[in-house]
Amino acid sequence: MTSAPPRSDSRTFARAFSDIRDGFKQPELWGHLAWQDIKQRYRRSVLGPLWITISMGVTALGLGLLYSQLFGASVGTFLPYITTGFIVWNFILGCLTDGTDTFIANEGLIKHLPAPLSVYALRTVWRQCIMFAHNMVIYFIVIAIFWGDITTPDYTLTEDGMSHPGLNWEVLLALPGFALLAINAGWVVLLFGITSTRFRDIPQVVSSLINLLFFMTPIVWTTDILKDKFGDTADWRDWVAELNPLYHFIQVVRAPLIGNAVSWHHYAVVGGITVVGWALALVVMRNYRARVSYWV
Repeated sequence: MTSAPPRSDSRTFARAFSDIRDGFKQPELWGHLAWQDIKQRYRRSVLGPLWITISMGVTALGLGLLYSQLFGASVGTFLPYITTGFIVWNFILGCLTDGTDTFIANEGLIKHLPAPLSVYALRTVWRQCIMFAHNMVIYFIVIAIFWGDITTPDYTLTEDGMSHPGLNWEVLLALPGFALLAINAGWVVLLFGITSTRFRDIPQVVSSLINLLFFMTPIVWTTDILKDKFGDTADWRDWVAELNPLYHFIQVVRAPLIGNAVSWHHYAVVGGITVVGWALALVVMRNYRARVSYWV
C-alpha cells in the first residue's frame, strides 16, 4: 500500500512568518537596494537626493501660505501644521503607490534571486523612510523659523480654534508614532503588492483615489475650521475626519511634532488597524506568496 504524498507546507502561516523573519535578517540587501533606488532616481542630478527636500519645501511653503490666508489663520502656526502634515502624507502616499508596484517592479529579481518575498516589501518601506528623513529637514527649518509661535502655550491654529499646549517634551511621542506608521507600511506593501500582481487594476484604482483622499484628510484644513464655520452643528461633520483612517495615522506623528494636544484615541485607532491589517497581510502571504513569481 502506497503512502500518501507529504503535505506541502508552502501555504502555511509558518512559511509566511518565516519569510518575514528571513527578510529582516537581510538588512544589507534591502537597505542597499533602497538606497540605490534613491541614487538612481537622481542620477546625474547636480543636487541629487536634495531635490526630495527642495520639492517638499516648495510645496509645503506654497500650500501653507495659500491656505493660511484662505482660512484666516496665523502663518506662524498654520504653516508648521501643513508642513508636518504634508511630510507625513508624503510617506503614506509613497507606501500606497509604490506598494502596489513593489513586486511588479522587482520582477527580474524575484525570478532570479532566491530571496524572501518580504525583502522587496522592506526595500519599499525603507526607501520611503529615507525620503521621510530627507523631508524632515524642512520640518526643522520651519520650526526654527516659527519657534516663538509654536512653543507658545495655549496657541490656536485658527482664530477661535482649540487651544494647544505648544511644543514640549511630548514631541518625543512622534517616535513611537512614526514606528507605528512604518509597521503599518509593512502590511500595506505586502497586501497591496501581492494582490496587485494578480489584479493589475489595483494600482490604477489607488492612484485614482489619492487626490480624493488628500482633500478628505485634514492636511491643509483642520477640524477647527468646521467648528468656526458651523459652530455646534459641526459635530456630524467631524466624522468626515474621524472615519478617515489616514487622519489618525497623520495625527500620531504630526500632533506631537507641532505641540498639538495629543489625543490617545488616535493611537487606539491606529493600533486596531495595525492588528487587522497585519492579519489580512499574513492571510494573503499564506495563500499566495508562492504564486507571486508566476504572476509578476
